[in-house]
Amino acid sequence: MSPARQISREVFPFLRVHTDGTVERYAGTDSVPAGFDPETGVLSKDIVISSSTNLSARIYRPKSVPEGRKIPVVVYYHGGAFIVASPAEPMYHHGLNRLVREAEVVAVSVDYRLAPENPLPAAYEDSWAALEWLAGGGGKVDEPWLREYADFERVFLAGDSAGANIIHHLALRRCRSSLAVKIHGLVMIHPYFWGKDPIGLEKADGARKAMVDNWWTFVCPSNEGCDDPYINPFVGGAPPSAEELGCQRVAIFVAERDILCDRGKAYYRSLARSEGQNGKVRVELVETKGEDHIFHLFNPDCEAAAGLFDSWASFINHE
Repeated sequence: MSPARQISREVFPFLRVHTDGTVERYAGTDSVPAGFDPETGVLSKDIVISSSTNLSARIYRPKSVPEGRKIPVVVYYHGGAFIVASPAEPMYHHGLNRLVREAEVVAVSVDYRLAPENPLPAAYEDSWAALEWLAGGGGKVDEPWLREYADFERVFLAGDSAGANIIHHLALRRCRSSLAVKIHGLVMIHPYFWGKDPIGLEKADGARKAMVDNWWTFVCPSNEGCDDPYINPFVGGAPPSAEELGCQRVAIFVAERDILCDRGKAYYRSLARSEGQNGKVRVELVETKGEDHIFHLFNPDCEAAAGLFDSWASFINHE
């Protein structure tokens, strides 16, 4: 290997950065086209949200929706530690097809910019821009599938891992803004929250703790490190409350063997305490025993994955 192509940083298992500045990704780079999925009967297409930042999304709908019927909207933010993946990655594309079929929703899967080429907070800003686009004209966004099928009184934000982290920050920001979109609920799957001091499983698994530390300090090299407020919702003031999220319902999914599991549980406990204080927000925790991080995407045919998708769809359609 020539000196110009020496490795300057390895971010296992996602990518490496070379001394000449090039980024070599070895995960999350596969893609499948949008279109009709015969297995689920779901249609999808790619749309541009903002040409100035190349912000795009993949939008999904059931092939058949009764005339005049409006269905919930799910705005989805994928995971990948802020450095890999996209809505076109096969496991995300197939997962959204499945959700749309089972929950009967319109879904908008946002393709936010990735680090390190676009350092944080680019992913958060893109994600917010997508929400602003959705809110444009009080729900009169210029997208035929949304205009024809979307029930803007039932908008849900959903995401896994880094995407769940994103929707936490989006909900806080929306609640403090005048953005004209009503968020009915949040679905946070295996949320990517972290911290400097280990808790729970992290204490017994120093190798995985160090690996996740490396992910975060790579995408956000701030003075706060793993206690940066972007990644640790328990620093910088009072712990998060349900009321601050500005929605009616929150579902938090965790997996027993996931190194992030205890952070998700701590987040749930914080919201549940505040839920009891005001009674306006319902917060639920769904734990899958014996499974690891985003198992429902890596092993979508297992019984546990079926249970997760069923719980997710039931949460959306619960009145």
